[in-house]
Amino acid sequence: MFPRVKQVRYLGDYCLELSFTDGVVGELDFKARVVGRGGVFAPLEEIDFFKQVQVDPEAGTLVWPNGVDLCPDVLYSLATGKPIHAEPKVPKRPSRSKHFKQIESAVPLATRTTS
Repeated sequence: MFPRVKQVRYLGDYCLELSFTDGVVGELDFKARVVGRGGVFAPLEEIDFFKQVQVDPEAGTLVWPNGVDLCPDVLYSLATGKPIHAEPKVPKRPSRSKHFKQIESAVPLATRTTS
């Protein structure tokens, strides 16, 4: 998980300056991500509405009054150029089957061997 957005500042047009919790500051142009997308992004095409962006402190990301928010990991990746990687899953240790445990407990300790 990447750092979260701590502060946003409107720079002009569709450009914002984002400050992240790790101290990174980046400027992003959202024009291509907003203009012409329609749907919930349509209000953001109006600059006066776009400027109403805020930081949701709980989610650590950008939000607008109509409920549009953006993934903070994507924002950090765009600001830094660092790719987003899924965290690798740690393989589970194979568990002994219930049947094996029953057999093992039936064998007296003196005769058990380990392989």
